[in-house]
Amino acid sequence: MGKTHERIEGRLRTFIEQQPLFFTATAPLSADGTINLSPKGLRGSWAVLDAHTVAYLDFAGSNAETIAHLRENGRITLMWCAFEGPPNIVRVHGRGEPVFRDDARWRELMGHFPDIDPTVHGLRAIIVVRADLIRDTCGYAVPFMSYDADRDLHGQRFAREDDASLSDYFAGKDHVAHSIDGLPGLPLPLPPTPAS
Repeated sequence: MGKTHERIEGRLRTFIEQQPLFFTATAPLSADGTINLSPKGLRGSWAVLDAHTVAYLDFAGSNAETIAHLRENGRITLMWCAFEGPPNIVRVHGRGEPVFRDDARWRELMGHFPDIDPTVHGLRAIIVVRADLIRDTCGYAVPFMSYDADRDLHGQRFAREDDASLSDYFAGKDHVAHSIDGLPGLPLPLPPTPAS
């Protein structure tokens, strides 16, 4: 039932770009380290950059497990599921890296997310993932669920923060500068948001 693909194009690319939700999975190298699995939403916050590369915006939150794991070892899997329409699951297994605000690639990468206002959600990094393995499977057991709308609570909460107050918020969280397992997470203080 599963199929391996050489490239993210055509039907696969369309499927990824149309989903309202996806999941990320990362883990530290330590055999007893904490595995992380996170849902990611907000339409327009992920993009296929080319046939082997995807990226998504990493917004403010109370931890930074994905960033910490990527900084340590780069391993990541992204997964999209069809909750509407024909059943399908697409996984991109690869190597990722967090691109922070002071990286020279920041402005160019932000151009892939034209529908996102980076000031509203406390944008702290862009995660870029280079695919090593691209697979899709049937998804026959994934339930039908309808997408109604993105929640606006995240934007409401973080729209009131500026760079300084956002850094203070992160500094007050136990698992932002360091992961649950003590790995380096988000570098603090945050560099300023680059001007558009």
